[in-house]
Amino acid sequence: MVLMKFSRPTAWKCPPAPANVRDFHARLPGYAPTPLTEVPALATELGVGRLFVKDESFRLGLPAFKGLGASWAVHQVLKDQIGQVTLTSATDGNHGRAVARMARTFNHKAHIFVPRTVPEHAVEAIRGEHAEVTIVDGTYDDAVAMAAKADGILVQDMGLPGYEEIPAWIVEGYSTLCAEIDEQLEEQPDLVVIPVGVGSFAQAVITHYRSRDTRTELMSVEPDTAACVLESLKAGELRTVPTGDTIMAGLNCGTPSSTSWPFLLNGLDAAVSISDAECARAVKDLHANNVHSGPCGAAPLAGLRAIRNEFDDLNTVVLISTEGSR
Repeated sequence: MVLMKFSRPTAWKCPPAPANVRDFHARLPGYAPTPLTEVPALATELGVGRLFVKDESFRLGLPAFKGLGASWAVHQVLKDQIGQVTLTSATDGNHGRAVARMARTFNHKAHIFVPRTVPEHAVEAIRGEHAEVTIVDGTYDDAVAMAAKADGILVQDMGLPGYEEIPAWIVEGYSTLCAEIDEQLEEQPDLVVIPVGVGSFAQAVITHYRSRDTRTELMSVEPDTAACVLESLKAGELRTVPTGDTIMAGLNCGTPSSTSWPFLLNGLDAAVSISDAECARAVKDLHANNVHSGPCGAAPLAGLRAIRNEFDDLNTVVLISTEGSR
């Protein structure tokens, strides 16, 4: 475990997400707010007043939050398209399936690129959305490079120089999750813990809380085998790290999104990396409390355990569980 807690620029603010994103999602078939589940037993263990888990195990018919970003981005992409198009993307699992689902929903094609480390069940789930799947003999970053060169329109949550508009739409789509937390929670949280891969979802959470006056602190959690955000924060600039196998497949990313980087640098209060063993324990303990998270979704609990002594009094903490059990 590696921890970084720092003093962010307290005056740093950013514009809020567009207000019409939530209205768009509310019109989608199957939309409903996901639960914000209180877990008193874990709160007692960690010495926290109240501990909540935002449970994204079922969102728009998928076992993860990714449909929020993919649906809004695909909607924006298709507004100006005539005829059938192919949507391309790279994924560690959930994002690619969400893009494929939205392509199928709107009667278009999808071609999804996955690194060889993605479990077979995740690959088959993407194929189950009627998408073409290409297995890349390399890392997530290699899959992104191949998807960017393929024929079609790239719908990727990783911003790159010259590729910024669509990743920004994906980030905007995630804002609905944060709006739901506001409605479900009686008080402002002291701490929100966010799993990170390339950082796009973290950018959405940072945007939500740093576009207003709030005392809420924000912490990122990632695998110690793919701690690209933590290493970049330590260096004060974007860094690429080598990646290895991890049970947190959706967080197995070697390079942060360039469009998310300013938000990560200025908006986070802490960052931590965790081991697979710490994450596996968190999965088990959440399941024991009727929150059926997958490894990426359980990472925030493992991260909170790792850093609890670094924070003073915590009255209300929100863990964002981004995926359901596999």
